[in-house]
Amino acid sequence: MALKSFVDVGPDSHFPLENLPYGVFKPLEGGEPRPGVAIGDFVLDLSVIAAAGLFDGPLLKNSDCFLQPSLNKFLGMGRPAWTEARMTMQKLLSAGEPTLRDNANLREKSLLPMDKVQMLLPITIGDYTDFFCSMHHAKNCGTIFRGPENPISPNWFHLPIAYHGRASSIVISGTDIIRPRGQGHPSGKSPPYFGPSLKLDFELEMASIIGPGNDLGKSVDVNKAADHIFGLVLMNDWSARDIQAWEYVPLGPFLGKSFGTTISPWIVTLDALEPFACEAPKQEPPPLPYLAEKKSKNYDIPLEVRIKPAGQKESLVVTRSNFNNLYWTLTQQVAHHTINGCNLRPGDLLGTGTISGSDPDSLGCLLELSWNGQKPLSLNGLARKFLEDGDEVIFTACCKGNGYNVGFGTCTGKVLPALQ
Repeated sequence: MALKSFVDVGPDSHFPLENLPYGVFKPLEGGEPRPGVAIGDFVLDLSVIAAAGLFDGPLLKNSDCFLQPSLNKFLGMGRPAWTEARMTMQKLLSAGEPTLRDNANLREKSLLPMDKVQMLLPITIGDYTDFFCSMHHAKNCGTIFRGPENPISPNWFHLPIAYHGRASSIVISGTDIIRPRGQGHPSGKSPPYFGPSLKLDFELEMASIIGPGNDLGKSVDVNKAADHIFGLVLMNDWSARDIQAWEYVPLGPFLGKSFGTTISPWIVTLDALEPFACEAPKQEPPPLPYLAEKKSKNYDIPLEVRIKPAGQKESLVVTRSNFNNLYWTLTQQVAHHTINGCNLRPGDLLGTGTISGSDPDSLGCLLELSWNGQKPLSLNGLARKFLEDGDEVIFTACCKGNGYNVGFGTCTGKVLPALQ
C-alpha cells in the first residue's frame, strides 16, 4: 500500500514518499546551491530542514552535510546516516505528522515548486569510470565490427570491462551537447577524415554514485560493496562512433566519448530501489572468488529512450530496455574496480555501459538500432541513421510499485552544430 504525504503527489509522479531522491538545486530567484529531495512536484530544501533542527538523529543532529553545495559530505557518511535521513524525511513529509504540515512559515521556506528552481550537478565528481556490462550490447557491437564468428572476447565473461572516462565533461540534464569534431577512418588512400562527427550517437546507461570510498591499496569485498553505493542516476554517454572507431585501437575510447556525458539530476537511493531487486543473470563460467557473490542482485528498472527530431514538436520512443539486462552487477563492478587497490572516493561515478536487451526494440544506442547506419530508423517519416543537429534525446526510467512509482525523472540533451 502506498505511503501518504501531506504534499500532493499525483498517481503518475516519479517522486512519492517511497522514493525521495536527492539532488542539488538553487532557487531561480537567487541563492546558493543546496541539497534537496524530490516530493511530488516540489523540492524539499534540506538546508532549511537542517537549520530548523529537524534532523535530530544522532548521526545528523550536529552535521553540516546539508549546508554544503554538493552531496559529497553526506555520501561519505555512509549507510547509517542515509537510513537516518530517509526515516526522518518520510516522517516529516507524511500525512499524519504535523511538524512541517502545520507550520505554514517553515513549509513555505522548505517546499519549493520544481519549476521555481534550477537543478545542478548533485555531486562533485572526482573520477568517472564507464563499464561495458550488457552482454547483448557487447555481442551486437562485436558482430558489427568483427563479424558473428567471435563477437565477444573471452575475457568479457571473466571480468567487468571498463575504461576511465572524463569527469570534467559530465553535465546535468538539459545541457546542450555540441557536436564534436575529430578524425575518422580514411577513405582509400586519402588522409583521415577531419571534421564534425558524422555518426553521433546516444548510449542508454545508468550510473552508480559512490558513497564511502576505500583506502588506497585496499579492495572492497563484493559482499559488502552495496554499502559503498549511494544510488543511481540515468546517464547518456554520448558517443561519436566514427571518431571512436578510428582512435580506439589499441587503447580504447578517448575523444569519441570525452566531449560530453549527461546525467539526470535526481539520485535514486538503493533503499528506494530495494522493492524492485531481482535475481541477476547466471554467469558462465562462474566468476573468480573475488567476484563471487553470496546473493547476486539486479534491479527491475524499465528504461525508455525517446528522440524528438529537429524541428518537430513530438518525440517518439525508439528503445524500451531494462536495467536487469546487465550481466555484471553493480557490486561486482565496485569489487573489480578496487581489487587492484584503486581507491574510490565519495561522489565517484560508475557508468554501467549501454543497457541493451535481446529484442530489436530494446537496443540501447543508434549503432545497434540502425546497425551502424545500414538500417535507418523512421521517426514519423524522418530517416535517422545517427543523430542530426537539433535532435533531442530523452531518457526516462520508472519502477512500478503497488500503488506508487519510483522514478528517475528525465535525462535530456539536444545536439547543437559543431563549432567552426
